[in-house]
Amino acid sequence: MNLLPVAIYSLSAVLIFLTILPSSKARVWWVRIWDFPRTQLAVLLALVALAQWHWLEGSGTSSQVLLLATLASLLYQLWWILPYTRLWRKEVRWADAHEHGPRLKLISVNVLTPNRNAPALLALVKTHCPDILVTLETDAWWQEQLAPLEASYAYRMACPLDNLYGMHVYSKLPLSEQETRFLVEDDVPSMHASLQLAPKLQVRLHFLHPAPPSPTENEESTERDVELLMLAKSLKEEQGPVVVAGDLNDVAWSPTTRMFRKISGLLDPRVGRALVNSFHAHYFFARWPLDHFFHSDHFELVQIERLPSIDSDHFPVMIELQYHPNNVEQQEGLQSSAEDGHEAQELLDEQGARAEDVPAPTAKEPHRV
Repeated sequence: MNLLPVAIYSLSAVLIFLTILPSSKARVWWVRIWDFPRTQLAVLLALVALAQWHWLEGSGTSSQVLLLATLASLLYQLWWILPYTRLWRKEVRWADAHEHGPRLKLISVNVLTPNRNAPALLALVKTHCPDILVTLETDAWWQEQLAPLEASYAYRMACPLDNLYGMHVYSKLPLSEQETRFLVEDDVPSMHASLQLAPKLQVRLHFLHPAPPSPTENEESTERDVELLMLAKSLKEEQGPVVVAGDLNDVAWSPTTRMFRKISGLLDPRVGRALVNSFHAHYFFARWPLDHFFHSDHFELVQIERLPSIDSDHFPVMIELQYHPNNVEQQEGLQSSAEDGHEAQELLDEQGARAEDVPAPTAKEPHRV
């Protein structure tokens, strides 16, 4: 018996199954985890399709059906991934170098609590001089190591925890209405504040780090999904400038993150540009975008960049935005449907969660001209 055709058939069947599996609405971790490696699955599907064409060509109807199913699975995976390439229309415009609206530069980094390379992060901050630094997984040790930043970053929020969900915010710009909330889980914080970006211009900020669906964390994605949808619903009617950032433990193309974008109305600056894979920093073949920036249509993009490793399992990610007061009609994200709103509200009701529990810091812009 020739084992090569058997191996090709078997691998093809597994890859097709893993492509179909996330289409289920099941929230168990072993289903939702296959939302993540779509790029890797697409590469494997392409290689298997080539193997089928080369070694199974002319071997009968079953091989032709298998090739068509493999190619259909490949196209389906690419449908999710291609928006994060240059082949897609940009969701956020590049900022005009000749305009001089207020700018906001922000670095978000999951430091990995056991990591002890704090000097690398301090050097990174010194090099890039962000207006805001958001650190995730920072405990009391990390807070002490980052104390030198306090001379330059006068406005701070701190929630040091030793459970991999500590969070700190360092800002050069004035913060007000600062609140740390545990929206869904008692040991998983989120941070919310109003940022004074310019005179009469305040930006609503939200920083999140929900727990992932995994056998060692939450067996289902419910808690993560609820936190994202609570925030999305709270932002639905917001008219002022908004920025959301953090490690969402969800990939950019997942159904939950897409629904977050639809309901909140926020834009993803990676669309039409690049994946900006931030995890896993140690394995080049297993990377996907877990660390996110979303913003309202009040901003255009100056730059978005993955920064060098600081020995964490995540790369730091940096974004710089420029406020543009007349940009609303020129940028458009995903459109929400009544079904999206119903599905989100059904999940919130099921878990007894309310969008009203999310802090709503002031977001105010000057009068548009």
